[in-house]
Amino acid sequence: MTGAASPAVTPAEARSALGRLWRYAARHRPRVIWATTMSVLNKLFDVAPEILIGVAIDVVVNGERSLVSRISGVDDTWGQLLIVAAVNVLAWAAESLTEYLAALAWRNLAQTIEHEARMDAYAQVQDLEMEYFEDASTGGLLAILNDDVNQLERFLDVGANQIIVTVVNVIIVGVVFLIASPLIALVAFTPIPLILWGTFLYQRRLEPRYAAVRARVGDLAGTLSNNLGGMATIKAFTAEQREVARVAGESEAYRDANAEAIRFSSAFIPLIRMAILAGFTATLLVGGWAVINDRLAVGFYSVLVFMTQRLLWPLTRLGETFDLYQRAMASTRRILDLIDAEPQIVPGRGSLPRPVRGEIVMRDVHFAYADGPPVLVGVDIAIPAGENHAVVGLTGSGKSTIVKLLLRFYEPDSGEITLDGHAIEDLEFDELRGSAGFVGQDVFLFDGTVRENIAYGRPDATPAAVEKAARLAEAHEFIARLGEGYDTIVGERGQKLSGGQRQRLSIARAILRDPAVLILDEATSSVDNETEAAIQRSLEVVSRGRTTLMIAHRLSTVRGADRIHVLEEGRVVESGTHEDLIASGGLYAALWRVQTGADLARAAGDA
Repeated sequence: MTGAASPAVTPAEARSALGRLWRYAARHRPRVIWATTMSVLNKLFDVAPEILIGVAIDVVVNGERSLVSRISGVDDTWGQLLIVAAVNVLAWAAESLTEYLAALAWRNLAQTIEHEARMDAYAQVQDLEMEYFEDASTGGLLAILNDDVNQLERFLDVGANQIIVTVVNVIIVGVVFLIASPLIALVAFTPIPLILWGTFLYQRRLEPRYAAVRARVGDLAGTLSNNLGGMATIKAFTAEQREVARVAGESEAYRDANAEAIRFSSAFIPLIRMAILAGFTATLLVGGWAVINDRLAVGFYSVLVFMTQRLLWPLTRLGETFDLYQRAMASTRRILDLIDAEPQIVPGRGSLPRPVRGEIVMRDVHFAYADGPPVLVGVDIAIPAGENHAVVGLTGSGKSTIVKLLLRFYEPDSGEITLDGHAIEDLEFDELRGSAGFVGQDVFLFDGTVRENIAYGRPDATPAAVEKAARLAEAHEFIARLGEGYDTIVGERGQKLSGGQRQRLSIARAILRDPAVLILDEATSSVDNETEAAIQRSLEVVSRGRTTLMIAHRLSTVRGADRIHVLEEGRVVESGTHEDLIASGGLYAALWRVQTGADLARAAGDA
């Protein structure tokens, strides 16, 4: 999924997207009707002054034989003009009021649907399984939640009203022309097919150019996003100037694509003006001829001359409006596709008996990512409640996948996983995941305070509870040394803290939740020896009395586990205590010799 490219939409696709939008916004249909009504009334009152000009001329020319005289019974010319002036004032006032109400209605409607679409799409993202994100880029999802939603808002704010006003304008002016003179109506409407043909011809020509612009801006945005995220790497390899040049190249390509689109689109309105000139000139001449030959009243002639330009000029914006509509329908399709995406992993309805004991059993579990090779093959692991078990193995053996299946980020292809005897697919997510505390290798902290990050799993936790969890995680001392203590802002992804500090906050976050099951996925793999020792001390304390599952690469961190399960190519090849596995001389013993030997060699080198 790309971030910014907005492909052209066929008319059938646009109709389909518009129908889906109409169904999605069904609860707002009364507001749509109200906004449309105000737009229609606004155009009616907007046209009235031109008609009243003709009426006024009719009063001056014909006096007591004028239309106003026949309707009102007032023969005095000045009195008739006062009536026309009063009606004109009312028309202007009504036009101003309906314009305000139409703008208010459309803009508020646009903001409401924009907000609801963004929130519905974001809520749907929260419900989708992790596998979905393997095929959807972060940039693509951000484009939907931000750019596409904003594109829809712009159309509802401006484009919808423009379409309605243009259609109503053509209908009203057409009726006036037909009443005044069918011949002049034919002459005035003759350029319309040419304008429409030119509009859609230009639109088709502009589509690939706009697509190129959107593709280029997507490339530029992607490059900027990657570079900002990899600033440390850029600096470490002194590649600043090279990256500036690369961004300059992307920006230049974007500018060139825009220049091509601008060059082509700028020629549209001048060409359409020629069609308007032809229609206006024909109306001027044919209408004048009709007046000279007493076939058309002077008042009607004045009205038609004024209305010809009002009829044709708004059509020059059809290209812009249609482009806005097309972009909005492309965005609508992507937004609603995301909202309509069906989660493949749905929560069950079951709950766990209290208190949750934390017994975990995996029976003959098989799993592979998408269409990839098998990752787990017939895995059997039983963790009695309250015991500390570890899963170890070489990189790629499937260790972390066990955690993902246990938390139902993914579903096993076959086999069964139970918690306290209940199949996890039968449990509500709050029951399953709410019973677990998770500490991963890649710690994610939110851009908030230390306190907020620790209390993320229990937002209602008291300051005393937060501090207790921090002390258990051996984090309180370094927190106290921070500038604002527990109120210190940690920065985006916790960038103001060291790796070890972030890891301790992550452990405190898990501890505060007081889970029945504590899951540690390579929790100490990215920290120094001193920090690892501190984390190990805190984990020994917090894991007492609760089920603990440790995924580890460093075997020194799991030697005290009640049972160690050794994975190789997705299979459990050994299980036992540290002493038993060393004595058996299998894979675990070999890994232990390698790691401890490396440690001894490093120590000898330091000496």
